Amino acid sequence: MPDTLFTAVRLLDPSASLDTVGDLLIRDGIIADLGTGLGRPDGVTVIDEEGAVLCPGLVDMRAALGEPGYEYRETIASAAEAAAAGGITTLAALPDTAPAIDDPALVHLLRTRGEETGSLTILPYAAVTRGCGGEELAELGLLREAGAVAFTDGAHTIHPARLMRLALSYARGFGARVVQHPEEPSLASGGAATEGELATRLGLPGVPAAAEAIQVARDIRLAELTGGAVHFAHVSTAAALALIRRARDDGITVTCDTAPPYFDLNETAIGDFRTYAKLSPPLRCDADRTAVAAALADGTIDAIASDHQPRDADDKRLPFAQAAPGGAGLATLLGVTLAQVHNGTLSLSQAIALLTCRPAALLGTEAGRLAKGAPADLCLFHPERIWQVEAGKLPGKAQNTPFDGRALEGVVLGTWKGGRRVFR
Repeated sequence: MPDTLFTAVRLLDPSASLDTVGDLLIRDGIIADLGTGLGRPDGVTVIDEEGAVLCPGLVDMRAALGEPGYEYRETIASAAEAAAAGGITTLAALPDTAPAIDDPALVHLLRTRGEETGSLTILPYAAVTRGCGGEELAELGLLREAGAVAFTDGAHTIHPARLMRLALSYARGFGARVVQHPEEPSLASGGAATEGELATRLGLPGVPAAAEAIQVARDIRLAELTGGAVHFAHVSTAAALALIRRARDDGITVTCDTAPPYFDLNETAIGDFRTYAKLSPPLRCDADRTAVAAALADGTIDAIASDHQPRDADDKRLPFAQAAPGGAGLATLLGVTLAQVHNGTLSLSQAIALLTCRPAALLGTEAGRLAKGAPADLCLFHPERIWQVEAGKLPGKAQNTPFDGRALEGVVLGTWKGGRRVFR
């Protein structure tokens, strides 16, 4: 593997408060040096991209991969291709596959399959309950020993309060989080869009936005009761965010993430029954969207995840109420996040922190930083170059993007994994 020198690029690592124009040298797969005036060693490959930013490879803390069981939607290989195109080098994979990741051997398998791609580290979540069925706890201790980074039932809410209490108690003993899909199931069952004027006008069964806050409120109380750590995924409402802020002020261990659709789109994106914009949780009113964007800026939200949910065309070519929810998000994660930089909501450093060091800290991984001796997992992007999202032409297998037709500022120029270029 030849040495690589990035020269006169903007080096950005929020974990080290690094934001400067300089050089970075990769040697033997690691970051050998960074700073200014590094010179040009013999035989080095020089990367010189005017106006480009070099940051740690992105850390995506929530994505469904399709494999095992749903390979017709996405495979690990196709997800790795899309991730590399999006600048992602580390990804936490959801366990609600077929079979569910409720066995230590499957945790090992996912880690190994990630290594085999050569471009992506997969950090597996393990199921809280057997088969993600919500009835019986999985062997959390064995799953943690096998390398599970946290516990979740993925897109399924852990509904019985006693079960959630036990999960938080046991996970606390292993120093792990329980990640909840915050949606009260009996209120959300059968819903297709956020309850309100638009859903009524379109004749769609509604999900009250309060279903999210109700679930968040219960689980905050359970975290307080057990001393456990709860993490809420893809938070999408102002009411839920207010509860999370208050819980933190009270010293309860609560964290959360969101995904680009919830700060970039609102419920009007479903248009005339546009199934690519049918998500779970559903898109909200614009007041909730602006509240999510504000929570990114004030630090309430800890990370931005792709929330990648691959769907086959046949899953979406159905009447809106019957179509499967979910959107592809790997290739668009950086570009949609950068829209919050271009509109002044976030600084570039804040945005990159939400995509690198902050999710890395939640997952307990050393990824997401630029440091001498660290693996050279890197993303080089130009924050002002424009590209257009086009379903059918995205990298990877999944094409069900809610951002179809959207022009984005922020082009990934290259991705490096362990010093090897995996996307150009």
